Amino acid sequence: MHGYISGISFFVVILGAFEVEDDSVFCEMLGSPELPLLFKKGDITIGGAFSIYSQISKSSLSMTEPPEPLKCSRYGIEFRFAQAMMFAIEEINNSSTLLPNVTVGYKIFDSCGSTLPSTHAVMDLINGQKQNLVKTCNSQTSVHVIIGASESSSTIAMLQISGIFQIPMISHFATCACLSNRNEYPTFFRTIPSDYYQSRALAKLVKHFGWTWVGAVRSDNDYGNNGMATFITAASQEGICVEYSEAISRTGSTEQLERVVRVIQRGTARVLVAFLAQGEMDVLLEEALRQNLTGLQWVGSESWITSSHLANTRFSGILTGSLGFAIKKAKIKGLQEFLLQVHPNQDPQNNLLREFWETTFGCSFQSRLHGTEQCSGFERLQDANNVYTDVSELRISNNVYKAVHAVAHAMHSMFKCGQSGEAVNHSCTLMDHLEPRQVVKHLQDVNFPLQSGERVYFDKNGDPAATYELVNWQRNPAGEIVFMTVGSYDASLPNGKQFTMNVMNITWAGESWERPLSVCSERCLPGFRQAMIKGKPLCCFSCVACAVGEISNSSNSAECSRCLLDFWSNDDHSKCVPKVIEFLSYGETMGALLTAFSLLGATLTLVVFFVFFRFRHTPLVKASNSELSFLLLFSLILCFLCSLTFIGQPTEWSCMLRHTAFGITFALCISCILAKTITVVVAFKANRPANTVPQCSASLQRTSVLGCTLVQVLVCVLWLVFAPPFPHKNAAHATEIIILECDLGSPVAFWVVLGYIGLLAVLCFILAFLARKLPDNFNEAKFITFSMLIFSAVWTTFIPAYVSSPGKFTVAVEIFAILASSFGLLFSIFAPKCYILLLKPEKNTKKHMMGRNSRPHIQ
Repeated sequence: MHGYISGISFFVVILGAFEVEDDSVFCEMLGSPELPLLFKKGDITIGGAFSIYSQISKSSLSMTEPPEPLKCSRYGIEFRFAQAMMFAIEEINNSSTLLPNVTVGYKIFDSCGSTLPSTHAVMDLINGQKQNLVKTCNSQTSVHVIIGASESSSTIAMLQISGIFQIPMISHFATCACLSNRNEYPTFFRTIPSDYYQSRALAKLVKHFGWTWVGAVRSDNDYGNNGMATFITAASQEGICVEYSEAISRTGSTEQLERVVRVIQRGTARVLVAFLAQGEMDVLLEEALRQNLTGLQWVGSESWITSSHLANTRFSGILTGSLGFAIKKAKIKGLQEFLLQVHPNQDPQNNLLREFWETTFGCSFQSRLHGTEQCSGFERLQDANNVYTDVSELRISNNVYKAVHAVAHAMHSMFKCGQSGEAVNHSCTLMDHLEPRQVVKHLQDVNFPLQSGERVYFDKNGDPAATYELVNWQRNPAGEIVFMTVGSYDASLPNGKQFTMNVMNITWAGESWERPLSVCSERCLPGFRQAMIKGKPLCCFSCVACAVGEISNSSNSAECSRCLLDFWSNDDHSKCVPKVIEFLSYGETMGALLTAFSLLGATLTLVVFFVFFRFRHTPLVKASNSELSFLLLFSLILCFLCSLTFIGQPTEWSCMLRHTAFGITFALCISCILAKTITVVVAFKANRPANTVPQCSASLQRTSVLGCTLVQVLVCVLWLVFAPPFPHKNAAHATEIIILECDLGSPVAFWVVLGYIGLLAVLCFILAFLARKLPDNFNEAKFITFSMLIFSAVWTTFIPAYVSSPGKFTVAVEIFAILASSFGLLFSIFAPKCYILLLKPEKNTKKHMMGRNSRPHIQ
């Protein structure tokens, strides 16, 4: 077919090389014209090319004899299209407002649904054929506009020739998107939308139903190849994969057809997109029936989806449930009556009318042959129930009707028949010579409504508005196949609004109400992502679970999305949930225990405080430097209580308070112990008798305690001014939780505070160690030494534990260190004294306090 069109192109180039001076040149090249099948004279003549017959006889070729003329057989279904054209012309001729004094005629030829007969038809239409048998050729073409053909390839072949003469063509059924190319086909118009829109609509339809794995079969011509190429491109953009794409031709070999059906049967796709002309659909269904091809969901193009002759009992098992886009159907008032008037007696010499009658009633006007009844001529078309008489599905016939009216309106404008609203008797100014290019121009500008309200116009490419009906093959109560409209598609609307559909009313393949599934791989559930399989199409994939911290919240996600910093994936990895915020709270066991120990320590210290206050006048309390003891007990209470600031949700104030309170209270506590140690050492190291040893000045003790504490206070104030601690969400340490902690602000300041406390503790330990062998009865230094050993051990082990502990355990370690060191100080220093005060009061005497020697032991 492509080779033949190339040959036509070569023929056109040869034609263009001639000067149009000797018309006989064209006559010789166009050949002897044939008589039209249907003819009527008029001031304006519209040509028609329809597939009245659908099969070409194959003649044997010989190198010694000329080939036999082409013969078309098998009466087709497009006789009604020709009748629709004739009806529209009669309607215009009877109109007093449209071309009022102009008669429109017609010449209709058979294109036989093939390129070669279509080429003969256009040559006959162009040639100035007289109605007699004289072989003449006029300089004027015999038609002003051509309506046809029904196939894209035939239309292209006709345009290659008619385009030389700039004769406009209006097709009612040629949908190839290639025909919208104004550079190649400037004289072409059509009343059926381009496949550019239909192919994309089919891809959107397939996507809408979740069919990502489909098979495809097409006609091996311009219609099928261009339409399928556009569909595959659009399908790829929609994420749809085509398992196979096969081409068939009605004139192809049987072996090729069998192979294509086997490919379809062996495929795993359960949806078959059939971009086929009616001829190819016929042969495919015959072979599918022979190989018992069932169980497929057919998605069809407009060429066959409303073809009534396919909706018969033989093919119902294969095609029931089919879906596809069709041209909107319409009602043409008076057409049915016109169709029923057809009778062989209208033109007894017209073989077409006789054959139509014979095919319709299954009879013959000739003598009975093989038991065939003889036609009487009294048969009634009203009694026939066939495609011809059924006007309930006027789709393509309406396109023919619109094409004829478009020509009439263009001529009406061209002849200056007056504006709308003028007198009905207004006449038109006929022209002696019509320039085809003027007809093209006026056709481009037509814009008018039909009686049905539908508006007819062409865009810059000669195409109409792209609107379709979504048709579904269903059975009615009588068991007959009917074409149910279940939706629509309007390409002029924005995306998202182009489709309207009632899915609940759709019958699927096998007359099921359950939508079929056609995927290469089962869908990935939320929480999984698609992983491509090497060597397979994109629609074939494996499902891989999303990684920790990632989610996919829809099916068939191409990738997983990482949750935001404050969120984490749930167990199914289908949504992000807020991360668990972790901090040491009072409600949990660890927090409750640490709180209890803190309050216990503060209570015990307070009890010791009251015991010391009760026995404040006794020698033991006086010898212990009661003022420093009370201050030490007070600081220990603060040490126990400051651990509570570490428990609970960190806030800006609690973060600043916890470390500074800890640093200052421990500095006060160790300062008191340091002052006591210095007092003991000074008292017992004096080189004078006990009664002459000067008592350390109380003001000096207070000054030392205050001075040592103020240093820590100064460090804490600088810390809070320049880099205060603050609440911080730590998401780096653990991926699934957020640790709400207090950022130190300045780690240097924290370690300076801790280091200063350690320095005071070391001084206490050294002084107490030096005084450890003083008289036993009044030697507080050994208790201070022991307390400092505990204190140092606790805080030495604290450092590695603090650094290595995760999350809230870091805070727990710090609280444990505070409580352990506080309990160590409390029990080491005050437990022995409380033991004497409460259980051994006989030892609470001045004599016992002075010991065996009358003066301190001097080393």
